[in-house]
Amino acid sequence: MATDMKGSVLMDRFEIGRMLGQGTFAKVYHGKNIATHQSVAIKVIDKEKIAKVGLMDQIKREIKVMNVVRHPHIVQLYEVMATKSKIYFVLEYVRGGELFNKVSKGRLREDVARKYFQQLISAVDFCHSRKVYHRDLKPENLLLDENGNLKVSDFGLSALAESKRVDGLLHTTCGTPAYVAPEVINRKGYDGAKADIWSCGVILFVLLAGFLPFHDQNLMEMYRKIGKAEYKFPHWFSPDVRRLLTRILDPNPNTRITTQRIMENPWFRKGLDDRYVRRSSNNSNMNNVEAKEISPINLTCCEENNVVEGKISNLNAFDIISLSAGFDLSGLFEESDKRKEERFTSGKPASAIISKIEEIAKKLRLKVTKKDGGILKMEGVKQGRKGAVGIDAEIFEVTPDFHLVEMKKANGDTLEYQRMWKQEMRPALKDIVWAWQGEQPQVQKA
Repeated sequence: MATDMKGSVLMDRFEIGRMLGQGTFAKVYHGKNIATHQSVAIKVIDKEKIAKVGLMDQIKREIKVMNVVRHPHIVQLYEVMATKSKIYFVLEYVRGGELFNKVSKGRLREDVARKYFQQLISAVDFCHSRKVYHRDLKPENLLLDENGNLKVSDFGLSALAESKRVDGLLHTTCGTPAYVAPEVINRKGYDGAKADIWSCGVILFVLLAGFLPFHDQNLMEMYRKIGKAEYKFPHWFSPDVRRLLTRILDPNPNTRITTQRIMENPWFRKGLDDRYVRRSSNNSNMNNVEAKEISPINLTCCEENNVVEGKISNLNAFDIISLSAGFDLSGLFEESDKRKEERFTSGKPASAIISKIEEIAKKLRLKVTKKDGGILKMEGVKQGRKGAVGIDAEIFEVTPDFHLVEMKKANGDTLEYQRMWKQEMRPALKDIVWAWQGEQPQVQKA
């Protein structure tokens, strides 16, 4: 990854400005949409580094989660782009910094803390209605916009319902120790929603007190206190907030209060208008009328140096941008039991690709039928052990001169198809192939 990207232009659309922060695998820059002048945050991830340490699944999960949880109090992911070496997250730019910075200056007034807590619970309840669990809620992951409204960020440790084992529980120990629920620590499996609620309770305590409820220099002693919910309320905590926190910081997840009950609590509802009332009792996904459906994240393939926008239609975007074996994100966008297919990219126009496939089919005595949407169906005239071999080819346009081609067996005998593919079709396609999935690009003939 380049040392500094300031001043460069991404995809002819985003001007990259100063660096906002950096970690081991990513850097975050301030950016500006050139057309609209809208400020964004651009997270630049080094693909090689995350592949080496096995973080592909975490990146996959973060993209998938942020496409599911579109809410006014959650940092929005606008777009995902990638080159062969980098992934770019174009995110909502949140100007106000971390909520942690406010708390580090001292405790907040009760009404201010309550407003942030209301917005936090609104966002968390929305996530849970989408079967998404954050698992690392803490003030450092809560940002404030220019209007002082809270935005939940950093879904890198989030888990989807599909991460649960057959017992219906999550089993990955993660999060920040002081905010982690007792059941997460004991490694016996936990309900992600109940664990998030505990973390929200710790956050509320911190906002009102200015310090943590569970703290000790000895980590095991701190874990013991968490396990027994051993903490003391400061004298300035009102009786109502004490009662609510006692229900939230319940070490037994089975009796711990739910987000729905929190939202019905009298202390929680003070100063709250009807916009935050759950609109139905059937676990509605839209518990906040401000929460609106936003179109899915735009996934774009980019050229390495100065990115060119591509049209992607009905396409597993990361099959294009992640052709390296070991960084295939196609599982995000297709069923895992899909039949085996071969994919390659080509720098030729669609007409040239179609002509080449037709030429090969003619030599192999395959009848070609063209369908709408760039689909070619090829079928042998000779009957094999399981009927005539059939092959489907589908062409996806990324740019007018850059395409992804997907080919797979449609019918017939598998061994006969594999022999035809390996010995005749694949070698004959080399003139139009830029890169096979999982292989390095090859030099094309002029």
